[in-house]
Amino acid sequence: MRETDAWNANSAAYVESLYRQYARDPHAVGADWGQLFALLRFRPSEPVREDRLAPVLGVYELIHSYRELGHLIANLDPLGHNRTEHPLLALEEFGFREEDLERTVSCASFRGCATAPLRELVEALRQTYCRTIGVQYTDIPEKEQREWLQERMETQRNTPDLGPQDRIRILSLLIQAEDFERFLHEKYPTQKRFSLEGGEAVIPLLAFLIEEAAQLGVDEVVMGMAHRGRLNVLANILRKPVEMILSEFEGTGLPVDVMGDGDVKYHLGYSRDYPARNGRRVHVSLTFNPSHLEMIDPVVEGIVRAKQAAAGDGERSRIVPLLIHGDAAFNGQGIVPETLMLSGLEGYRTGGTVHVLLNNQIGFTTSPSDYRFTPYASDLARMIRVPVFHVNGDDPEAAVHAARLAIGFRQQFKKDVIIDLICYRRRGHNELDDPTFTQPVLYREIAAHPTVRALYEQRLLARREVSAEEVRRIAAEWRELLDAARDYSRDFLPRQQVFVFGGAWKGLTWAGDDWSAKTAVSAETLRQIAAALARVPPGFHIHPRLARIAEDRARMVEEGRGIDWGCAEALAFGSLLLEGKPVRLAGQDSSRGTFGHRHAIWRDTETGEAYVPLNHIAPTQAQIEVVDSPLSEAAALGFEYGMSSADPHRLVCWEAQFGDFANVAQVFIDQFIASGESKWQRLNGIVLLLPHGYEGQGPDHSSARPERFLQLCAEHNMQVCNLTTPAQLFHGLRRQIHRRFRKPLILLSPKSLLRHRLAASGLEEFTRGEFRAVWDDPEVEPERVRRILLCSGRIFYPLLEARRERERADVALVRVEQLYPFPHRELEEVLGRYPGARQVHWVQEEPQNMGAWQFMRDRLPRLLPEDWEFRYTGRAAAASPATAVFKVHEREEAELINAALAPGRGGKRGAPPRAGRG
Repeated sequence: MRETDAWNANSAAYVESLYRQYARDPHAVGADWGQLFALLRFRPSEPVREDRLAPVLGVYELIHSYRELGHLIANLDPLGHNRTEHPLLALEEFGFREEDLERTVSCASFRGCATAPLRELVEALRQTYCRTIGVQYTDIPEKEQREWLQERMETQRNTPDLGPQDRIRILSLLIQAEDFERFLHEKYPTQKRFSLEGGEAVIPLLAFLIEEAAQLGVDEVVMGMAHRGRLNVLANILRKPVEMILSEFEGTGLPVDVMGDGDVKYHLGYSRDYPARNGRRVHVSLTFNPSHLEMIDPVVEGIVRAKQAAAGDGERSRIVPLLIHGDAAFNGQGIVPETLMLSGLEGYRTGGTVHVLLNNQIGFTTSPSDYRFTPYASDLARMIRVPVFHVNGDDPEAAVHAARLAIGFRQQFKKDVIIDLICYRRRGHNELDDPTFTQPVLYREIAAHPTVRALYEQRLLARREVSAEEVRRIAAEWRELLDAARDYSRDFLPRQQVFVFGGAWKGLTWAGDDWSAKTAVSAETLRQIAAALARVPPGFHIHPRLARIAEDRARMVEEGRGIDWGCAEALAFGSLLLEGKPVRLAGQDSSRGTFGHRHAIWRDTETGEAYVPLNHIAPTQAQIEVVDSPLSEAAALGFEYGMSSADPHRLVCWEAQFGDFANVAQVFIDQFIASGESKWQRLNGIVLLLPHGYEGQGPDHSSARPERFLQLCAEHNMQVCNLTTPAQLFHGLRRQIHRRFRKPLILLSPKSLLRHRLAASGLEEFTRGEFRAVWDDPEVEPERVRRILLCSGRIFYPLLEARRERERADVALVRVEQLYPFPHRELEEVLGRYPGARQVHWVQEEPQNMGAWQFMRDRLPRLLPEDWEFRYTGRAAAASPATAVFKVHEREEAELINAALAPGRGGKRGAPPRAGRG
């Protein structure tokens, strides 16, 4: 808060003491008081008199109070529910009476005013802050940002600078917006469309915002929004062919050669080059969005961040994110504050987002008083201290003015900005819903209220800025286009796949049958990377333990043996960087690694300065970005998904602190990662690193819930892997980039295996090998084997050690490294190597109702001869993923290992488990 904010008319003694300090040294008081005392023009020898100070200081406080509180009495609600007075803005609050209104006062702190009668000053303040735009900005702590806003608002009284052609364009856009909705309602009355009716002013708002962005050097705008008004924005801003939109109403559907199942029409996206009037073309895209409303927010931010990196937009001025929110969702969904909190973090900054709240003043059937307790729907955003423009949705000129201010502020200061477009929803939540059941009074008012287009049309007609004939012509031409588009739409086949592999995706394609990739790397390259991992820059004070880790990694590679998990991961990243492929790794504590295994960023022990060894391998390499995320899973994962969507040539990894915590981001897993390709024909190569393994750490630090991912697997939509060696990690990460297609990769990454003496790889596995979906047992003679234990992940090692100890040469351990896509061919080949085997056990450490058992139970029997026994061996079904008692954990693991290696033929096909928690 500024010093002057707390002043009132009874503070003359305090003001006098400040003035005496100012008289001795003008720099001894704050800048605001210094400006005020300079205006008073007192002589140093002149005493400070309360009767003289009060009016002058009253003017100063009057101006500040209107800046701070004027929005509370602004004309913001189209339905007329506004306050016209506020006690904190009464003249008496500032030491004035009614007779003082004709008194000339000094008002230089108000832009564009030197002296004026008090009445004129009050009128100017009301024009600026209390008409159809209300502004909240006095909580912004930066002086430069406040002054920038004041200069642009106060000098023109928050009145837009529009010429006759601008106003006709606004009217044309309103006609198109309104008549588009009317046309759909007339032709398709029984279909949902989530109409824009009541909020049509958002169309000129967006159009003029993009025009202004073009003037300010913007090349691309990436938009995200939910259902409300989406079809209208697609038709009238992105100019998606109307026949394509109408074909979705007609049920024409996708042609047979388009991949996937598609999605409903109000979830689909589109992009185009928007031709601005200054000759520039701004690429505008609207991202695909599920029904989960605000979940698109961090995805858009990630897309923009990736595009900025690819375009070399280091100043973040050429590519801009724009999010359109609903008022109830903005307040109700936790992803919104998570995303807002990312905006100021270096690892997530996009240079500011323009947020537009399409404020219908209602949820589905919920009134504002039931979904928020704050005065405005936008109040949540005040935590990031950015300007908020509240706009009456019935005044499209005010909406245009706010749009220009918003994009101008964003470009100048690279910060978020909010436009709260207060409107109403003329119909129900959807067109088949009757809102009068729950809001009868509100909808009586709406039914009697003229449309935005009608009000603005009358306004221009009254000012003779447009003729009735011209209005009819504009409407007739638009209706003619709509009718023609409907005729064409019945035979229209929207070939969406042509949009999939353009831009950054050029050269990539759909996945075929071959999912292999050449991922081996020369020993020379690996040694080059290892040397960089151990190289300490001159003058850098490295932590002693970190120095030993670095030296150990260099030694592992040089000697060609004992390469552990952290080293293998660094070799995978480094090899991609040397090939010109950038890498991004983000998650909680990812730079060090939750389990202290990574150390991707070093910190100087004396200065704290950061050093990233992987960014110093060779002069021409690409760069790795390692980000310690906030304590977020949802927004953090959504952001990384967006980055991977926009840049298929960047390896993007999101790491959960523990795999269990991925369920906090389940919406992004379900709605984007698992189904985005099928719904929207959008490929994605994101990697999820989810620490998984039963080591007695309790129910919330054991399981990444592989069963949930496997349940989502179908149509080769993603990969789920549970690896056992560092070399497998190396090849698994590299093949994400070295194939001509992209698929999400779910990696159940280890904890105890990070330092397990047996979980190590030799150099030849990196230089000659490739990823193995199934890993056969190299320690047994196939002819002697009678039982095959199939397993995945960490449990392999206790099984291996127990088998060695018990000298069970008749038991083979076969590792299923890739659970999905199910390695049918590879497993069939491996099982065929054991002619004497008659028992197959699926062994897992997770409870029977979790893990991969139910997934394997439906698939493995198809590979086995009828006379083979197939069993489950593992923990009994349980409500909780794991016990929190370490001794119970040890007993359970011992039981399942004993059951797996017990002598004898075992039970019958599909028998119940032998080991359990009980």
